[in-house]
Amino acid sequence: MSEENKQKARRLVEEAFGQGNVEVIPEILHSDFVCYDPNSESGEIRGADTIKGEIEYFRNAVPDLTYTVEDQVAEGDKVVTRYTASGTHQGEFFGVAGSGKHIEMSGIQIDRFDESGKLVEEWPEYDLLGAMKQMGAMPEAGQEEARGAQGEGEEEKGLMDKAKDKLMGQ
Repeated sequence: MSEENKQKARRLVEEAFGQGNVEVIPEILHSDFVCYDPNSESGEIRGADTIKGEIEYFRNAVPDLTYTVEDQVAEGDKVVTRYTASGTHQGEFFGVAGSGKHIEMSGIQIDRFDESGKLVEEWPEYDLLGAMKQMGAMPEAGQEEARGAQGEGEEEKGLMDKAKDKLMGQ
């Protein structure tokens, strides 16, 4: 079962997200699938049909998006997949207008399958901050000092607060 589950996890990443083939979703995901995504507003994305919308969103932002599975490990009902996603940022992505820049983002996810072989839960982690920097939405190291005098007198903010302000146009 572990090898079959690894293959399904690979198909989700490479075929569904990487090629935009949403037809594989019913084959792989349980209808009550839940993804505990730290970058979603609620912290989770529920339902196989919702994932189809997520794929469309990512592919509108990065039409030439590809995912490459770098490594997989399976034990029991869980599969861990490490991947690299890359493509050209053409459309709105997390509030950032298309930049025309090539982005590459690493990620890892833990997927849990039920006894029938359907994917029921996922816990992803991916380098969204790195992608934002590559798009030009976040300053690269050293650029912050160049802006130094502009922010004098402001309370020091953490990196995530700065990212939020940048995305919100503040």
